[in-house]
Amino acid sequence: MRAGGAKPRPDLVRALVDRDRELLLRSARLYDDALPFLRALRSRGIKIAIVSNCSEHTRDLLESNGVAGLADTLVLSCEVGAEKPAAEIFGYALDRLGVPAGQAVFVDDQPSYCAGAAALGISAVQIVRGDVDGKVPAQGTQVVRSLPEVAVMLGA
Repeated sequence: MRAGGAKPRPDLVRALVDRDRELLLRSARLYDDALPFLRALRSRGIKIAIVSNCSEHTRDLLESNGVAGLADTLVLSCEVGAEKPAAEIFGYALDRLGVPAGQAVFVDDQPSYCAGAAALGISAVQIVRGDVDGKVPAQGTQVVRSLPEVAVMLGA
């Protein structure tokens, strides 16, 4: 707000944050394969962490759309103080799941986030939906087009 020449009055900031939350909850949509994928993993006893670079409203969103109930843990950057691709956020997720890096799989659409996970010894899978849009996969990253492909890889 300061950069735009406006004084950040507390009431105005609160109103903007509230509007941001409303917009997120009203407009965010899951891919059709997301919940079936999470259910398939869950049915096989595969531990699930949702790791997200996000705002303070993401937990509400994940709870309202059913994702939170299918995950063992939510690792949200706004709560843990680290963002992908930093090692700290991946380490936090692994600790919460009780899983060593060598037995974990990380799925994301961002090559740099996949590279961050791979640097820790986590198997990284980049999901590319539609056009690649110049996103070159990180070295050693497997590329898939849908979550069912990942489910097959995991035997789910």
